[in-house]
Amino acid sequence: MLKGIPAILSPNLLKVLCEMGHGDTLVIADGNFPCESVGKNAIVIRADGHGVPELLEAILQLFPLDTYVEKPVSLMQVVPGDTAKTPIWDEYKRAVSAVDTRGETAFAEIERFAFYEKAKEAYAIIATGETAIYANIMLQKGVVV
Repeated sequence: MLKGIPAILSPNLLKVLCEMGHGDTLVIADGNFPCESVGKNAIVIRADGHGVPELLEAILQLFPLDTYVEKPVSLMQVVPGDTAKTPIWDEYKRAVSAVDTRGETAFAEIERFAFYEKAKEAYAIIATGETAIYANIMLQKGVVV
C-alpha cells in the first residue's frame, strides 16, 4: 500500500501509467468495448467490477492531460440515428474540469469506427465493468511539470 494513491488503482495499472510517455493514449473502456481484439498491440488491464467514472477520477489525480494538443480527451460519438443518451459524459466533464482549466473544451467526439482505429494505437486499454453505453473515453498523456 502507498499513501495518497487511490485504492481503485491496481499495482499493474499504476505501473502502466508510470511507463506511459508524453503523447501516449489510454482508453478506459466500457463493458461492451472489444478490448482484446482492439487492444492486440496494447496492454489490456482488467478492472472488472469498476465503473469508468471512478477510474477516471482516480487516474486524473496522477495522469497529466496533454497541453500540446487542443483536445486530449476523446469520446466515442453516438451513432447517427441512435437514440441513446450519454449522461455519463457529464460525469467525465466534471472530472476533467476539476484538473484541467480547459474543462469541456478539452473533449473531442470521434465517430465510432474511427475511435476503434485510434484505440488500436493506444498504449493501454482498461477493460471495466461499466454498463453505460458510449462510455468509452480516451486520454492523451501530457508531461509532468
